[in-house]
Amino acid sequence: MIKSMTAFASNDVKIGNLTITCELRSVNHRYCDVSFKLPEQLRFAETELRNLVTEKIKRGKVECAFNYKKSTLQNDNGFNINLDALKKLLQATSVIEQQMHSSRSFSALDVLNFPGISQEQEIDKEHLLSGVVDLLTEALQQMLATREREGTQTAQSLTEKCQKMQDFVTVATTRIPEVLTITRNRLLDKINEVVANPNFDRLEQELVLFAQKLDVTEELERLQSHITEVLRVLQQSEPVGRRLDFLMQELNREANTLGSKSVDKEMSQIAIELKVIIEQMRELVQNIE
Repeated sequence: MIKSMTAFASNDVKIGNLTITCELRSVNHRYCDVSFKLPEQLRFAETELRNLVTEKIKRGKVECAFNYKKSTLQNDNGFNINLDALKKLLQATSVIEQQMHSSRSFSALDVLNFPGISQEQEIDKEHLLSGVVDLLTEALQQMLATREREGTQTAQSLTEKCQKMQDFVTVATTRIPEVLTITRNRLLDKINEVVANPNFDRLEQELVLFAQKLDVTEELERLQSHITEVLRVLQQSEPVGRRLDFLMQELNREANTLGSKSVDKEMSQIAIELKVIIEQMRELVQNIE
C-alpha cells in the first residue's frame, strides 16, 4: 500500500501523578530521520522509543515530542515524609531557637518546603517505560493510518495521470503514419530543389536529419513501458518512493527526446502535455514513502 510521508498524530496518557503527551510529525525526506524531544525523566527510554518508530516508518523525517504535566491534586500518598530528616530538622531548630531566645517563627508548610523533608513519590521506571511505549504505539497507529489514507489518494491521482499519459502516447502512435506522409512530401520538395540546383552534400545532411527526426517509435515504446511500470509499482506493499522518483526521471527523459525530435506541431504539443503531467506526478511522488 502506498503511504504518504506527511502526517500528524497526538495522544496522551496518565501515569501516576503525570499526564504525558506524545506528538508525532512527519514530512518528506530522502531517508528515515527520527528526532526526539524528551524531558529529562524520559531520557532513559529514548533507545526503545526510537526502535519502535524505525520499525514502523522506513522513510521520512519524523519529529517525536514528549511533554508532561504533574497533577495538581494529590491523594493521601502523594507525598512521602522523611521522618528522620524531619526529626533532625526540628531538633536543630530547637537548639537554634534556644540560642536566639525567640519563639518558633515558621509553619508546617515551611518545614515541608525544606530540602529533603518532602519527597514526591517516584514512578517505577519499568511502569513508566511501559506506559510511554504504549502511548507512542497508539500515536504511531494514528500516524500510519493518516499516511495510508493520504497515500491511497496519491496513488489514485498518479493512476489517473498515467491513464492520461497512455492516451497521449496512443494518439502520438496513431499519428506517426500521417507525420511520415508530411515528412515524405517535405523531403520530395527538398529533392526537387536539389535537382534544380544540385547540392548533394546538403541533400545528405537533410536525409540524415529527417531520419533522426522520424524515429520516435522507440521513445513512445519506452514511455509506455515506464507508465506500465509505474502502475505496477503503485500496487506494491513495500516503500516505493525512490523507485517512483527514478521512473519520473526516465519518463521525463523520453518526453524531452520526443519533443526534440518532433517535426509536427501536434506531436510537439503532445510532448508538452506529457511533460506537464510528469511534473505533476513528480511533485506527488516526492511525498511517497
